[in-house]
Amino acid sequence: MTRILLVEDDPGLGFVIKDNLTRKQFDVKLCTDGDEAYQCFISQSFDLCILDVMLPKKDGFSLAQSFRTKDQNIPILFVTAKGLIEDKIMGFESGGDDYIVKPFSMEELYCRIDVFLRRSTNSKSEDFFSIGSYQFDGNSISLVHKNETKILTQKEAEVLKLLYHNKDRVLKREEILKAIWGDDDYFMGRSLDVFISKLRKYLKHDATIQIVNYHGVGFRLELL
Repeated sequence: MTRILLVEDDPGLGFVIKDNLTRKQFDVKLCTDGDEAYQCFISQSFDLCILDVMLPKKDGFSLAQSFRTKDQNIPILFVTAKGLIEDKIMGFESGGDDYIVKPFSMEELYCRIDVFLRRSTNSKSEDFFSIGSYQFDGNSISLVHKNETKILTQKEAEVLKLLYHNKDRVLKREEILKAIWGDDDYFMGRSLDVFISKLRKYLKHDATIQIVNYHGVGFRLELL
């Protein structure tokens, strides 16, 4: 059974989300503040995290950063009333994989969770390839460079794999967004830029690797 860590300080909304997810056969642990959630995360095993942003004791962004120091692979979904573009970008920069703004429908939440779980299974396929002096390991979702190993998040790995398998052409922004997030709106476009920046940072030890931005068009992974 899929285990979900739900962190929501509104008791009414927390109950509604947990009750609906439980009816869908998910095993849900509900926490109402950031400290409680962190203790649960380090002491128990979960398949997915759903985090509010405005939380007592430890906010959702800080909580996601703490989670990422322990587990780079677990999907993290923000559910929050903070709908500004800047807030959403901060969510991705802190380690989140997706973002739903309140109010939302349970059907939308179910769909997001389903996509995460299916992609989490598929992303850990036996996909191995070399990028310059780096090795990508699809089983561990990691980039290895000499003696250094970087564990990627699920979404980071998906973006890198898409760029690699299409390195013979420029990938249009809308192609990447629809393939990875299922949408190509302005907000998702900004979030893509965050993930591209992260991948460039991870690949910085090999100067022959470039993720080139073709302005107004898209990106291409190039090996010099």
